[in-house]
Amino acid sequence: MPKEPIRYVTKVDLTKPGDQQPQTHNRWHPDVPFSETIKPGETVKIECLDWTGNQIGNNDTADDLRAVDLTRIHYLSGPFNIEGAEPGDCLVVEIKDVQPLDRQPWGYCGIFHKKNGGGFLDKFYPECAKAIFDFEGIHCTSRHIPHVKFTGLIHPGIMGTAPSHEVLKEWNSRESGLKNDIQHSHETSVANLPEEINAHAGSADGELKEKIAKEGARTIPGRPEQGGNCDIKNLSRGSKAYFPVYVKGAKFSVGDLHFSQGDGEISFCGAVEMPGVITIQTSIIKGGMKKLQLKSPMYIPGDVENHYGPSRYLTFEGFSVDEEGEQKFLCATTAYRQACIRVIEYLRRYGYNDYQIYLLLSSAPIEGHVAGIVDVPNACTSIGLPMDIFDFDIRPEVEAVKQDMGNCALVSNWKHPVTYEFKPMFMNTD
Repeated sequence: MPKEPIRYVTKVDLTKPGDQQPQTHNRWHPDVPFSETIKPGETVKIECLDWTGNQIGNNDTADDLRAVDLTRIHYLSGPFNIEGAEPGDCLVVEIKDVQPLDRQPWGYCGIFHKKNGGGFLDKFYPECAKAIFDFEGIHCTSRHIPHVKFTGLIHPGIMGTAPSHEVLKEWNSRESGLKNDIQHSHETSVANLPEEINAHAGSADGELKEKIAKEGARTIPGRPEQGGNCDIKNLSRGSKAYFPVYVKGAKFSVGDLHFSQGDGEISFCGAVEMPGVITIQTSIIKGGMKKLQLKSPMYIPGDVENHYGPSRYLTFEGFSVDEEGEQKFLCATTAYRQACIRVIEYLRRYGYNDYQIYLLLSSAPIEGHVAGIVDVPNACTSIGLPMDIFDFDIRPEVEAVKQDMGNCALVSNWKHPVTYEFKPMFMNTD
């Protein structure tokens, strides 16, 4: 007998804001009402909004990105009642497929303004910028970053189960403690604490809605107990993820779908963001948290990956010595930032400006690795840039030809230069 069509447990409306869609939510809380029930072993389709809930348009300005209200994000589909899941179990989620929606065959990558979220390199690039990517089957191209085409490794940026009241209390306690301890020495926020304004609690109303808004954890960052906003680009089609279960029914949610992303998602809005549909199948390992010693999610990558050969990456090294020459002790963050800077300096030779390269590092399938964190005092990281995404040769042996690369989408009141003068490293000029 022919199989039944795969059931959609969520569909989204691309014409309405996320907070007008009760099948989505933007806070983690054990009391957010179930949106639908999924039986273990059942394959279902889940449509998801882009992470901003339809705040970004396909245009040539970054004004909409500059105006994004970050108290609203992320809009997740769910939470879903996984029939039979109990606290202490392990929820297994197999990703059968992830695709853009046919009714919106484009996505975007953005750099947030330093005063509105910022990004990994906001010290050097404080302004807002955006690139639109058009989807062509498995590939994407951008009018804002010309001469580049790459294969999308489509994946969800966020998957997770709901916290229990005890776990939620622990999150809020440790993150507020961190903010109290170190916020005074940082320009941008070090933690996103519960925020009642623009909290969306799915179909909850009245006192329950108010309670969730007051207590609910933000969807940034990912957290060890349940995963959440981890942005792992290799968690794509064919992958299996294993999540701890803290509440009856698991209350699994998913969203923040990406057509492509580089390791680190360095510009914060750094993947090719999109609405889309994810197809999953779930199962339960009874007592799995104890049986597997499962304190944080784990996953098995699928067999779908980008096929840029190992010898086709130009790889840049970064060390924990910052742009001013200050030695940092085993700081992988400093080292990865320096690797990013090395790529920016290199690709300038071809006519791209710094903001275009910053967007490219966020959206293209770069390979980021921690190479060494044991050799005091320098941590070492690397960024592998796939050379085949360009329609010209970027090998060091080939003379660079500067081209007119246009520009990414900028804000209408642009105030900053598009390049940054990094301090020269010591070089032999003899």
